[in-house]
Formats: sequence, C-alpha cells, structure tokens
Amino acid sequence: MRVSHQEPWQLPLAELAGALRRGRFSSVDVVRSCLDRIADVNPALNAVVQLRREGALRDAKRADRAPKAGRGPLHGVPVTIKDSIDTAGIITTGGTQGRAEFVPERDATVVARLRAAGAIVVGKTNTPDLTLSYETNNLVYGRTNNPYDLARTPGGSSGGAAAIVAAHGVPLDIGSDTGGSIRVPAHFCGIAGIRPTSGRVPRTGHIIGYDGHVQSLTTLGPLARRVDDLALVLPIIAGPDGLDPHIMPLKLGDYRKVDVGALRVGFYAELGGLTPTRETIHAVEQSVKLLKHAGCTTRQITVPDGDRLFEMYTGLMFADAGGNVRRALERWGSTESPLLGRLAQIPADTVDEMTARHEWWDNWRSAMLRLTADLDVVICPVNVGPAPLHDHFDRATAAYSQAYNFAGWPSTVIRAETSPEGLPIGIQCVAQPWREDVSLAVARALEKPWD
Repeated sequence: MRVSHQEPWQLPLAELAGALRRGRFSSVDVVRSCLDRIADVNPALNAVVQLRREGALRDAKRADRAPKAGRGPLHGVPVTIKDSIDTAGIITTGGTQGRAEFVPERDATVVARLRAAGAIVVGKTNTPDLTLSYETNNLVYGRTNNPYDLARTPGGSSGGAAAIVAAHGVPLDIGSDTGGSIRVPAHFCGIAGIRPTSGRVPRTGHIIGYDGHVQSLTTLGPLARRVDDLALVLPIIAGPDGLDPHIMPLKLGDYRKVDVGALRVGFYAELGGLTPTRETIHAVEQSVKLLKHAGCTTRQITVPDGDRLFEMYTGLMFADAGGNVRRALERWGSTESPLLGRLAQIPADTVDEMTARHEWWDNWRSAMLRLTADLDVVICPVNVGPAPLHDHFDRATAAYSQAYNFAGWPSTVIRAETSPEGLPIGIQCVAQPWREDVSLAVARALEKPWD
C-alpha cells in the first residue's frame, strides 16, 4: 500500500495538520480529497457507515475563513469517529439495532475536544453490537472488510476505524478498547493505535461508559498512521471532564524527551498456551534487537497466569451472566442481537465466585508490577498472527491484548512485520502506568514508513 505523498489524503495526520495551520492547503480541498477517497474505497470495505459530506464541506469553508493566528492543532482536519461514540446531529448506533436511528443531542467529550481543536467530523465508522466482538459486523450496517484482503476481518471492535485509516480515507479516527478493540484492529490493518492508561481519557458519551464493576477495562484512544499522529491527538482528548469520575488529572509526558537508549526492556512472544506465528515471533525479536542496539538493556519475561487470562477476562466481563449487557440492549430497545445467544450460554457467578475473580484481578495486577519493577517497557505480540478470515477469529488469542486491559497500562501498537500472505503484523509497546510518553517513544523508535 505504498503511495507517493501528493494528494492531501495521502498525508499522515501530523504533517497534514501542520500544512493546514500554515495555509499550505485549504480545508475545503483536504476535506473534499478525503471524501472522494472514501467514496473510492468504502464500497468494498463498508468501514464508513454515516457520511456528512455537505456538513463537512460547510465546516471546511468556515475553517478556511479563520485567521492563521489562533488556529487549533487540528484546524480543518477531516476525521471519522467510531460509531459507539456520540456525535451531535449524526446517527450513532453503537452497532445495535435499537439505535439504528438514534441521533445524540451532544458530542461525547472526546468529540467535543477534537472539534474545539479544529477537527471536522466527516463520518462514523462501523463497530459490532455494543462494541462487544472482535469481528466488526452488526445487524444495522453489516460487515466491514480488511483493506489488505477483503476476505479477512479488520478486527474489532474499532474495525471500521482501522480499515478506513489504513485505506487513507481519513488520517484519524477515535476508537475504544475494552479487550483490545484499538490494538487488534491496528495490528490487523497495519496502522498505529494507542490504548492509554485507564483513567486517562473520559468515556463520557461512549456506549460503554464509566459505570460498572469492569469500567476500568474500557478506554478511548486514537488510531492513525504514525506515532507522531497519536502523540498529537492524545493531549487533546485526555484529562478530566467533570463527568467521568475515574479520570485522573495527571500530566502527560513528552515522548520526544524520552531517552530510548537508556530504557530497560522486557519482552515475550508466547503467552500461556498461545504460540504465535514465526513472523510474529520474528517481529518481537527484531524489535528487541533494535532496542538493544540503541543501548537498551533487555530480558525475557513470563506473564503470570498467562494460561488463565482469557478465562478470567471472560468471567469478569460476564460475571453477572451478562446482566449489564442485557440491560444495555433493553435500554436501547435492541430486541435482536448476536449478543443474546452468547448471553444465554453464560451462567451467573455466585457472590463468592465474583469476589474471588476480583481478588485474582488485584493480585494479578500486583504480580505484574513486581515482575516489571525494573523495566520501563514491554515488547510483545498483539495477537498470534495476522488478520484471519472472516468468522475465524479465535477469541482465546485476545489474551495478548486483554492482559493490558486488566493491568490498565498504556500500549502503543505499530506495524513491525509482514506475513507471507502480505498482511501486516504489529507489536505492542507497553509502558508502566501513566507513561504514555515511554510507550510512544519506543514505538516511534521502532516505526517504519510502511505506506
């Protein structure tokens, strides 16, 4: 998918945003370029499910009239937003049937912050029902395809977001991650994405919000084509909003000031009984080799209870027999949903069993802190291999990503390798809590210009 950077839609976000602030491009030209690109690629992908062409062009005309002094960091930049995140005046289904015509009255916090920074929302991207699947498919809009191979999944639940960014339809989308939903699609589609530290970005206006016994698993974050793009957006969307009660007022570090060569690196490829493909292992090993050459110290680690992560994650998510999910479906009037069949097979935990799961969770997080006490970053796979064919995703392999939903740590995904089929293979660069700067700095040091 290598392209020569000639058209605005071909530019990564940070470069495009800078050009728009300086007046090198008009926002109208950039927005029209991306809308035309979406029109070219989306019929095969089904990634963008709502498009506001006329509204976006009106916004772009207003942006072009604004004086250069005081333009925001995303002035005039076209973006899409995952359909689980509320956008005022634009249908936001969350992939669930009962919201097929739901139009929010106000923007989610992250959307409001993007707009305040100058971004122009051009559309919404597909997601599975309530975001609860690794395959992006739903009863409202149908299935999204991977831009590298239409017979394969782009992952979920931010599959539409990752697919359209990878296809150069837009330079930025905002996704959500409860069990890998930013990182798995970024990996399958060969782009960059970050799951920030739990408590960094408000979930206000997301279909899975800030309430409930597993609220800490979910966070929102950007998907783009370069690490610099992620670093540009994260400070814009991060920080308390006075509504999400779990967000901490902690300053973000500057990734450009991190001395990567002085970092202590842990790594692993196998997790419990999961063994990745040869190319995935090679991606981890080569990344570690590059970091060691840069001056880093490295050591291999073994994640505790790796063989229990998937079972414990599923158990905690649905410990109430999926009552929280069922209530959400009822709240929105979704009488049909692929989730209902799954919920019918899940027994409810007893109170003792649920308490034991939460005790395990806290003890596991403590064990991870002890394991990595002398480390700054961990390099590991995102999944066992590249994007599988549709409906062939093995959910147990999500343990690679679910581990850091459990831990609550920041993880940046970049493309690091290519499979024999020509599919992208990513790695995770995981840092200690609140050290997104370290995660981003390491990812940037390992990044290659794949497109």
